[in-house]
Amino acid sequence: MIEAHELTKRYGDKTAVHGISFTVRPGTVTGFLGPNGAGKSTTMRMIVGLDAPTSGRVTVNGKRYAEHRTPLREVGALLEAKAVHPGRSARAHLAVMAATHHISPKRVDDVIELTGLATVANKRVGGFSLGMGQRLGIASALLADPQTLILDEPVNGLDPEGVQWVRTLVRQLAAQGRTVFLSSHLMSEMAQTADQLLVIGKGRIITSGPVQEVIDGVLDSTVRVRSPQATDLAALLRAAGGTITSPEPGALEVRGLSGELIGDTAVAHRIAVHELATQQASLEAAYMALTQDAVEYRSDTTAPEPILTGATR
Repeated sequence: MIEAHELTKRYGDKTAVHGISFTVRPGTVTGFLGPNGAGKSTTMRMIVGLDAPTSGRVTVNGKRYAEHRTPLREVGALLEAKAVHPGRSARAHLAVMAATHHISPKRVDDVIELTGLATVANKRVGGFSLGMGQRLGIASALLADPQTLILDEPVNGLDPEGVQWVRTLVRQLAAQGRTVFLSSHLMSEMAQTADQLLVIGKGRIITSGPVQEVIDGVLDSTVRVRSPQATDLAALLRAAGGTITSPEPGALEVRGLSGELIGDTAVAHRIAVHELATQQASLEAAYMALTQDAVEYRSDTTAPEPILTGATR
């Protein structure tokens, strides 16, 4: 379990994390979301003692990370996959880590096999692709078979098979009763992987809770209806409190009313319905709505002028 209480981190006159409190519980995958510069990495670094809090406290399994006698057996972390000596092989890197905690060489072999590194285990890490570097980082996090996993962007650089592998792995670990805390910018992947969400923006917690509750708390689901009497049905649904748009003739998109109520209304007024489908709001849409005022680095969304080379305007 990870517990933070009034956790704050300042760098000079900049406050990266503002008095946040949260709990990440065992047996679940908790997704940590937020825009670039929101304070995610700083928070994760404070959890494992790489950054000292300016104030507040964070513990893992009841103690500060530095208070654990064998921290790798308590917490496995992937924060920066490239933090490996490029001249060492993957096997040598893991063997050195294992020696510091009296972990058997067999466990090194096990995590190499588990993470798909067997064919490159004796090659220098400096020649690894981004995806293989991520696999090595995950192997390092799993090496001591810890009860708590902290993974910062674990699927970065992985191919679709690798992304699916990470998804399956973290869900299996959570099913074993472990605490899994991971960040990602891939909303579609987080929607499939996480049980709980913690959303941060400008160093403050914006919201937290089960994935679907977070989505439902921001956006209503949409019900798509097709009917030859769409105009009449739209009038009835507006009277019932729904918000109606018509993307095309004969089709309605209804917010604020359930599919059951829409169907009952159509039956009661003898209106034929050819399609009635509830479309759940996506995590990506909910995330964008939640963080629209918390984006520190915002791109210009206007189309740029074309660059003309070798020609005059």
